Amino acid sequence: MRRTGRGLFITGIVLAGLGIALMTGTLWTVRSGYTTVTPGGVSMEPTYPTGHRVPIEKARGEAPRRGDVVLFRSPDLLDGMAVLKRVIGIGGDHVVFDASRLTVNGTPLDEPYLKGAEVDGGHGPYDVKVPAGRMFLLGDNRADSNDSRYFPDEESGTVPVTALQGRALGDATGPAVLGIGALIGVVLALAGVVCAIVGRLSRRRRATTPSPFAAYPGATGRPAPSGPPPFPRP
Repeated sequence: MRRTGRGLFITGIVLAGLGIALMTGTLWTVRSGYTTVTPGGVSMEPTYPTGHRVPIEKARGEAPRRGDVVLFRSPDLLDGMAVLKRVIGIGGDHVVFDASRLTVNGTPLDEPYLKGAEVDGGHGPYDVKVPAGRMFLLGDNRADSNDSRYFPDEESGTVPVTALQGRALGDATGPAVLGIGALIGVVLALAGVVCAIVGRLSRRRRATTPSPFAAYPGATGRPAPSGPPPFPRP
């Protein structure tokens, strides 16, 4: 019984430690690596409707990729607000709209995400060579998007990569998996606490329970007294 209690106690301590470590690690990863934003306008419809919560993986120094929907903030653009747009071109790309089709480095861009299949929304032709370290960004709702087409004085409408704050995730699988990991950590920690308490109580109960042989002479291993009991001294 005593050994069982000791084993439960040790198991509980180990489980609680693992659970706390797992819970703390996953929660820290979620907090430091992910966030959500809610578009306040229609520029990214139909991909991200107004009021839709968009999971964002925070920027960690990775270079943007064509087709990514990114969150960026630049003090010189769009009143310094954090904005979602799609990366059309990166440093060195040649982006051209000839009033009928959009090409990147001479290749027509396939854009199934566009609202109403509208490639330009009435802005008109443009021809941009994206400088190194910058991005050319457009909204998916080209008819109602304040994007790189509308601030050509900023190096042909491009945005510095340093303004990048994060990348929109296609789904919330990554954060959800981390959340499940945190939940497992909570369960392990609780199970460990229960095991430790049960083990500790078992050890205490063993220590305080008298031996069933204690009432018998000689139960302590000492010889029983012989002869008549001594008389008290006058």
